[in-house]
Amino acid sequence: MNLFKTFTAAGLFAAFSILPAAAIDITGAGATFPYPLYAKWADAYKKETGSSLNYQSIGSGAGIKQIQAKTVTFGATDMPLKGADLDKDGLIQFPTVIGGVVAVVNIEGIKPGEITLDGPTLARIFLGEIKTWDDAAIKKLNASVKLPSQPIVSVHRSDGSGTTFVFTNYLSKVSADWKSKVGENTAVEWPNGLGAKGNEGVANNVNQTKGSIGYVEYAYAKQNKMSHTRMINKDGKAVEPNLASFTAAAASCEWGAPGFGDILTDESGAASWPIASATFILMHKKPQDAAASAEALKFFTWAYAKGGKMAEELDYVPMPAKVVGEVKKVWNADVKTN
Repeated sequence: MNLFKTFTAAGLFAAFSILPAAAIDITGAGATFPYPLYAKWADAYKKETGSSLNYQSIGSGAGIKQIQAKTVTFGATDMPLKGADLDKDGLIQFPTVIGGVVAVVNIEGIKPGEITLDGPTLARIFLGEIKTWDDAAIKKLNASVKLPSQPIVSVHRSDGSGTTFVFTNYLSKVSADWKSKVGENTAVEWPNGLGAKGNEGVANNVNQTKGSIGYVEYAYAKQNKMSHTRMINKDGKAVEPNLASFTAAAASCEWGAPGFGDILTDESGAASWPIASATFILMHKKPQDAAASAEALKFFTWAYAKGGKMAEELDYVPMPAKVVGEVKKVWNADVKTN
């Protein structure tokens, strides 16, 4: 009997010793801006490694709160935190991809890219000063387009949002009135309009509301086949939102701000999209779950190495190799995963 037990135990030990290591699940929460890409990356990563990423698309403000409360492996935000805030909470910050925020409209008979706006006009629309689509300021920019005498309904984010930060940061740069009356942040006091939760909510509201205008990350506009506007950039050129114009906006960035937190709105360059942004990951330097944090860094290493094509298919710009190298130095120096 004892001999049987010995052999049985030995057999069980041998069986368990050849099993593969258990997959580690990662949790993240925050920005809706990169959600289409993170979902695509997560699916491909699970197929390749067996490890799952559970990412909650709940807005940058909520993502920042969750990583500060240590309830997720990483937070995600489109509004980069400043160096003092990163230090206060013991966080590192790094960019994953670059994308663009676009104005989307629901105007009868208007096709994607058929109308053009500039920054000051966009600000006046969201301030509630321009009330109909055939307003003289819009007609001046669109002399060849037949614009309806239709009331404008603006749609904005109701939750704390990095997309809102990017959008209001841009409007604050191009409109003194906007800067003094509303300003820039993840949440602001909107002068008028409808509120909706997430990029998804804004996209849905614009699709359902005649005469409306909102702002979303470009992937949402593309996936929902929405009519976007062209924009006049800092160089006075009318540009389309696409991979090339997002890349042009980031071309001169040195990524020298604390936590790589450079702002890419209203950049110079004839081909630059004016409302471009990187999106960022926040992680603790001394995480409570070191194994999960180590797996998260493996995931982002994989994403930098293998996720570029998937990013481009959704019109996000992969980070330059030089920036990726600097990010990995920060990981190695600052994040304790053992």
